Amino acid sequence: MYRFLFSLVITRVPAETAHHLTLRGLRAIQAVPGLAPLLRRLLAPRDPALAVRALGLEFPSPLGLAAGFDKDAVAYEALGAFGFGHVEIGTVTGSPQPGNPAPRLFRLPPDRAVINRMGFNNAGSEAAARRLRDRRPGTVVGVNIGKTKVVPEASAAADYVASTERLAPYADYLVVNVSSPNTPGLRNLQAVEHLRPLLAAVREAADRASARRVPLLVKIAPDLADDDVDAVADLALNLGLDGIIATNTTIGRDALLSPPALVKETGGLSGAPLKERSLDVLRRLRARTGGRLTLVSVGGVESADDVWERVRAGATLVQGYTGMIYGGPFWAHRVNRELSRRLRASTFRTLDEARR
Repeated sequence: MYRFLFSLVITRVPAETAHHLTLRGLRAIQAVPGLAPLLRRLLAPRDPALAVRALGLEFPSPLGLAAGFDKDAVAYEALGAFGFGHVEIGTVTGSPQPGNPAPRLFRLPPDRAVINRMGFNNAGSEAAARRLRDRRPGTVVGVNIGKTKVVPEASAAADYVASTERLAPYADYLVVNVSSPNTPGLRNLQAVEHLRPLLAAVREAADRASARRVPLLVKIAPDLADDDVDAVADLALNLGLDGIIATNTTIGRDALLSPPALVKETGGLSGAPLKERSLDVLRRLRARTGGRLTLVSVGGVESADDVWERVRAGATLVQGYTGMIYGGPFWAHRVNRELSRRLRASTFRTLDEARR
């Protein structure tokens, strides 16, 4: 039914308009007393074999929603009720910003992919902190932080630190995003000589801002050379980071089936075309870190088989976003149900055993 609705109706609505309508519906669900908890009872993962303990947290399922959907922490409770084991909000920047001019979000249905050049449009870290301050328990919420566009590269650390000081007290975990292709100069921060002082500053700020130790991860691009992936892994171990999220969107456009006019749109490509590279980066990180970091795999995750493959390759947690766009509102619930069947048909009792 959703595929029919998607092809005949949803694709006729501009992608960003559809996104805002979806968020409006999710906010309405949260506003009705008792509705989100009811949906959680119906749709949240219930198989204890799917539960994951990582980053000092309990996740009911390894499958979470990647950053980019709920940029301003307005719908995470409803999203958790629809079956996601965690929701990563953001990317949040130090100051509010409108992002890039529209149109800036494009569907590529023949490739089951999306191109976006949103440009970190969000209301800023102060607004996100206000929304998270009084959040109720129930959904694990990660906070993804990035650089405000107008802040020069030389001042990036101060911008990240400002967001960290505001958000660390309310985040279950923090992610430093240095891998979006839509903020000029941002990916330069992935170079180890720039990344080391940035991550050290964020770690210190998080420790100042919160009485508990907030887990800190870094999110990297699929377009990094293998040697650079290794360098980031080594740096993460050296600095005592808690994990790496791999990967963000790609600027590559290889072997796409969509019309050339769409393929030529600038921005980051997400969805099925990332599957192979994302898996390659995951395997490389696993080999380099030897299980000493929490690895979160994202990119081209569409099915329970994809989640299973990432877990077997070393991922502790897995995230999706474009898979939900093409799979519909019950996508996470369906993937969790099928993943439970996949696990119980295997020789493993838990996902931790499967990952080893």
